[in-house]
Amino acid sequence: MDGLLSKLRSLDAYPKVNEDFYSRTLSGGAITLASSFIMLLLFVSELRLYLHAVTETTLRVDTSRGEKLRINFDITFPALQCSIISVDVMDISGQEHLDVKHDVFKQRIDAHGNVIATKQDAVGGMKVEKPLQHHGGRLEHNETYCGSCYGAQESPEQCCNSCEDVREAYRKKGWGVSNPDSIDQCKSEGFLQTIKDEEGEGCNIYGILEINKVAGNFHFAPGKSFQQSNVHVHDLLPFQKDSFNLSHKINKLSFGEPFPGVINPLDGAQWIQHSSYGMAQYFVKGCSHCIHSPK
Repeated sequence: MDGLLSKLRSLDAYPKVNEDFYSRTLSGGAITLASSFIMLLLFVSELRLYLHAVTETTLRVDTSRGEKLRINFDITFPALQCSIISVDVMDISGQEHLDVKHDVFKQRIDAHGNVIATKQDAVGGMKVEKPLQHHGGRLEHNETYCGSCYGAQESPEQCCNSCEDVREAYRKKGWGVSNPDSIDQCKSEGFLQTIKDEEGEGCNIYGILEINKVAGNFHFAPGKSFQQSNVHVHDLLPFQKDSFNLSHKINKLSFGEPFPGVINPLDGAQWIQHSSYGMAQYFVKGCSHCIHSPK
């Protein structure tokens, strides 16, 4: 064992030259210092390049124009009830999606922002029990009951067995529901009473929208929307209110698939309505991008 350690101590991969065979010069020292500095500089530079990603920007033709763009949103309205708010999507190609419900959810909250109920409902008309919805609130009728659409039916065979059916038929006609209590289905389902019960509540709306990759807009507003003389109109008559508080906070608003580290400019944006009437608008211009990890 001692012999092995002795051989290990005598091992020298770079044997030293006897000092009698070389001389120290000023130029040699300067070259040594310069070489050491250059090697240190190269080491730091390569280490920094390795630890930091390099961004290369290129301009390409977007060939995915026919594909859909995903919008992820989470917005809180502290003074607007869930039962009256709707989401509409429109673009310059003429496509419209009114009162969007697919992949859009709402959560009732109180004046302090606390969740009132854990049940999640799609945005739009209020939910009612199936037996009540089937009979339009008139359970004394038999299975063949067909509720009236109050002149808004598209065909003689069309039935409106719920308040939501009547409101939807009116929306397609471009009519407003001035007095819900005059509609048997709405009165039986307690449409106005539900709105009164939610007075003072707020709403947290979140979900996903899929839109065309063209200029357009999506908005949150009270009331069902319809087109009247090529004008986008929201029916506010059923709620019997003079004004609505549209104060809100954008918890999240992003485009495309979620990606870690991306900073969304409107996240955390807040708008307070100080007058009886108001409208907030945000203009966002998005550019598609591809991220490739280094090989």
